[in-house]
Amino acid sequence: MKKLYTAILATYSLATLAQQPATSSEVIKKALQQKEALTQTSLVKNIPFENIGPTVMSGRVVDIAVNPNNPTEFYVGYASGGLWYTNNNGTTFTSVFDNAPTQNIGDIAVDWKNGTLWVGTGENNSSRSSYAGIGILKSTDKGKTWENVGLFDSQHIGRIVINPNNPNEIIVGVLGHLYSPNNERGIYKTTDGGKTWKRTLFINDSTGIIDLAMAPNNFNVLYAASWERDRKAWHFDGDGTNSSIYKSTDGGNTWKKISENNGFPNGNGVGRIGLDVFDENTVYAFHDNQFRRKKEKKKKSDSNALTKDDFKNMTVTEFLDLKDKKLNTYLKLNGFQEKYRAANVKQMVRSGDVKPADLASYLENANSLLFDTPVIGAEVFRTDNGGKSWEKTHEGYLDDLYYSYGYYFGEVRVDPQDKNGIYVLGVPILKSKDGGKTFISISKENVHADHQALWVNPNRKGHLIDGNDGGLNLSYDDGESWTKLNVPSVGQFYSVYADNQKPYRVYGGLQDNGVWVAKHTAKIDKSWKQTGENPYKSLMGGDGMQVAVDDRNPNIVYTGYQFGNYFRIDRETGKRKYIQPKHKLGEKPYRFNWQTPILLSKHNQDILYLGGNKLHRSLNQGNTWETISNDLTKGGKKGNVAYGTLTSISESPFQFGVLYVGSDDGLVHLSKNGGGTWENISSSFPKDLWVSRVIASKHKKERVYVTLNGYRWDDFTPYVFVSDNYGKTWKNIGSSIPVSPVNVIKEDSKNENVLYIGTDNGLYVSLDKGTTWQPFTKNLPNVAVHDLVIQPQAKHLVVGTHGRSIYKANIAPLQEFNSVIAKKDAHIFKVNPIRKSNFWGSSWSKWLQPNTPKLSISFYSNTAKEVSVNVYSKDILVNSFKTKAVKGFNETIFDVSFSEKGRKNYIKQHKDTPIKKAKNGKYYLPKGTYTVQIRDSKETFKVK
Repeated sequence: MKKLYTAILATYSLATLAQQPATSSEVIKKALQQKEALTQTSLVKNIPFENIGPTVMSGRVVDIAVNPNNPTEFYVGYASGGLWYTNNNGTTFTSVFDNAPTQNIGDIAVDWKNGTLWVGTGENNSSRSSYAGIGILKSTDKGKTWENVGLFDSQHIGRIVINPNNPNEIIVGVLGHLYSPNNERGIYKTTDGGKTWKRTLFINDSTGIIDLAMAPNNFNVLYAASWERDRKAWHFDGDGTNSSIYKSTDGGNTWKKISENNGFPNGNGVGRIGLDVFDENTVYAFHDNQFRRKKEKKKKSDSNALTKDDFKNMTVTEFLDLKDKKLNTYLKLNGFQEKYRAANVKQMVRSGDVKPADLASYLENANSLLFDTPVIGAEVFRTDNGGKSWEKTHEGYLDDLYYSYGYYFGEVRVDPQDKNGIYVLGVPILKSKDGGKTFISISKENVHADHQALWVNPNRKGHLIDGNDGGLNLSYDDGESWTKLNVPSVGQFYSVYADNQKPYRVYGGLQDNGVWVAKHTAKIDKSWKQTGENPYKSLMGGDGMQVAVDDRNPNIVYTGYQFGNYFRIDRETGKRKYIQPKHKLGEKPYRFNWQTPILLSKHNQDILYLGGNKLHRSLNQGNTWETISNDLTKGGKKGNVAYGTLTSISESPFQFGVLYVGSDDGLVHLSKNGGGTWENISSSFPKDLWVSRVIASKHKKERVYVTLNGYRWDDFTPYVFVSDNYGKTWKNIGSSIPVSPVNVIKEDSKNENVLYIGTDNGLYVSLDKGTTWQPFTKNLPNVAVHDLVIQPQAKHLVVGTHGRSIYKANIAPLQEFNSVIAKKDAHIFKVNPIRKSNFWGSSWSKWLQPNTPKLSISFYSNTAKEVSVNVYSKDILVNSFKTKAVKGFNETIFDVSFSEKGRKNYIKQHKDTPIKKAKNGKYYLPKGTYTVQIRDSKETFKVK
C-alpha cells in the first residue's frame, strides 16, 4: 500500500529536493581541524563558562552500557549531551566526552575486559533535533582521549556490536544521512579494531541499519533491521519496501533477508524495526507499522456527538438541519472562538461565506493531522525458528504507545532469564510476561513518558535501567518503582531568556521537558534534596519554547509549547491565559512552526508579536490579536510537518514599528510602518534555507543581521550576513567560521564590535564585527548552541545549549575591549568589589573545607608569558603571585590574603588595625581600597 504522501512528494522536481547540496565529509573533517587550530590561538580561550544547570530535568538518553560483572558501573550516552560514566550506581557521573569533537551520540559499546569505548556518533532517532555525527570514535583510556576510526560520512549510527571473544572484531549498523541520500550506509565490519572497514551489506543510498543484535554466546548469529527513511523540513517519510530484517550466520560477513512473505509485513508501509535476541532462534521484532488501518463502521452504540470528519462531506442542507444544541456542543468542545456559535455559523453557511467542511479544516494543523493519521502503529512480532517464519504476538492494536511518532521510538528488550518476558519502549514503557500477548505499563510518576533505551540485568530479576527523554531511571522491582538518576547537566534547550531582577532569573524551553526558571546564582548540587526545593521551577510542560518577561512586572511571563501554543502566566496568582491567535472560520488555518517565535516590544510592554505564517500583533498582552501581514512565506508544502512558517521576529530598538521577520523557507521581510507594508529583503540569499535569526541592531538603526541554517538539507555551511542599509545590500561575515550550521547570532549590548554566534558545534565570538571569529570554549564542550542572551546589568552571556543545559560567562572584559587595549602590553579590566566576611578561612565544622574567598582578576595580555600579579594597599605590597598568561584574555583568582612579608609591612604602618589569623592559618585583607598591578596596568578594587 502506498503511503498518503508518497504521490505528493513524487510531484516535486528533483531540482527542488536537491537544491542545497549536502556538505561533504572532507569539508567537515577540515572544519574540525580548523576549529581545533583556532581554539589553540583563540584570544578568549581563558574566559571560563560556568554550567548553571538544570540537572533535575535532563535530556534524551540513547544508550546504556553496563558492566556485566558489576552493574553499579555503567556508561550513559545522551543524544546531544555526550557520554557519562558512573561507578557508584548513578550516585555521581563524570563526563568522558568533553574533549571529543562532538557531543552527538547514536550508540555506545564497551569492551569491559580491556576498557575500550566505542561511540557511534550521530543520533539514531530521526527527530527535528537528531544531530549528525562524525563516524566512530574509539578510546582505549576510558575517555581521556578519542580517536576517529572511520565511517566519517555515516552521520547517524544505528548500533555497534563487539565480538565478546575478539575485541578487535566489531559490527556497525550505519543509518546514514537524515536529510539527504548518501552511500555510506549499511553494515560495516572491522577485524583490526577499526583500522580498516569492510561493508558487508548495502541496500541503497536511502536505507540504513537501525538495529543490530547478536545471539547470546554465539557471535556468528546476528540479526539486523534496515530502515528506509527520508526527512525534509516539511515531511518525514519513515517507511518503505526496503525496511526489512536480515540475518547472518557467519559473524556478519554475509546477510540474508528473513522477513519476506513469512508472516512479517512487507511493502511500502514497513517502518522502523527494533530487535532483541533471546537465543539463536528466538527473536523479537518491534515494528512501527505504517500501513493504513481498515476503516471501521460506526456502531449504533457509538456516541452521537459530531466529529470533524462528519463535516468533510456534509451538504449545506444537512448542515442547516443540524440541531443547534448538537452543533454548539461541537463548537464548544473543540475550542472554537466564542463568536462562533450555532446561530451565526449557520448564517455564515447560508450566505456562502463558509462551507460545512470549514468546520473540520478549522481544527486541522500539522500537529492534529499527525495524530489523526490512521496507521496500524506499534506491533510486536516473534520468531522461534531463527526467522523462517514470524508471528504477531498480540491481537488488535497497541494503541496509545507511538501516537504516529514511530520514527522516534523502536526499542524492544527481552529478559535474558525469561523467553516470554519482554519490554517495549514508546509512550509509555510496557512489559509483557506472556511473550507479548498482553502488556501492562511500568511508567511511574517520576519517570518521563518517552522511552529510548533499556538495560535488563541478565543475572538479577527485575533490575532495570531505563533511558528516556527526561534522563535516567533505575528499578529493582521490574518497574514497580523507580529511582531517578538525573545528575548530569544535559538539558536540551531550544531557547533561553534572562530578566532584569536581582539576582536575575534564567528561563528556558527544553526539548520535551517544558519551560523552567531559576535564579542565575542557583547552586547545581544535591543540597536541594535536603529541603525538597529544587532551585529550578517548572512553568509549563510539553516541548518548551520561547520566553518573554514583562520588564515592569517580572511575574508576567509569556511562554508555551510546540506549534504556537502560547500562554500568558501570572506567576504571583498562578493564573494562565491561552493566547494563540485564531484564524477566522472559512480562512485557512495559520501555520505555526514547531518553535514558534514571539517578541515582547521594548517600546511598549503591552505589545506582543507572534509569528505563524503571518505576523500577529496584540496591543493588550495577548488578549486580542490583529494580523499585520499577509503570508510572509512561500506558502508551505504538502507534508506532515508544519512548513512555510515564521521562525524569527525582531523589532528595531530605535523605532517602534520597524519590524523584521524570517521564515523556515528562506525569506526575510522588513516593514518600516508597523506591518502596513512589507518588503522582501532576502532575494540575494541562498534559497530555501531556514532563517534561524534576524536581528535588528542595537547600535545602528539601519543595521540588521541574518543567519541561515542548512541543517535540514545536510548543508552545514555557516551562513551569516549583515546589512547597514535595511537589507538593500548584504555582506557575508560567516565565511571564516569552521563549517557548522548557525542557530543564533547575538550582538553585544555595549560593544558594537563584538558579536556572538551559536552553531551546531559550539560557540564563537568576533571582536571585529565578524571579520574574524574566535572559538569560545573554556568549560564549554562541542555542543549545539541554540540560543544566546546578554544580561546587561550583570554583564553575563547566557548560553542555551541543546545537550548540556545552560552556561553563563562574564563578558565585561569583551565589552571594554577596543583597539587601544589590543596594542597594550597588558590591561587589567574592572575588578568587582568583594564583601568581607568573618567566616573567611573557616567553616562551621572542623571536618568541612574552609570558606575561601575568590576574587576574579581579568586582564588582557599582548603576549604569552608568565606575569607577576602585585596587590597593593597604597604603596605597600600586600601580596604577589605569578600566573601564566596567554595572548588574549586571561583570568586569575586572588584569594584576598596577605603574603607573610606583605602582612608584616602592612602592620608596620597600620599598628592599630587588628589582623587576625583565620582558622586555616591565613591572614585576609581588611576592608579598604587596593590596587592590583600587572606590568604597567593598574586597577583598584574594594574589600567592603
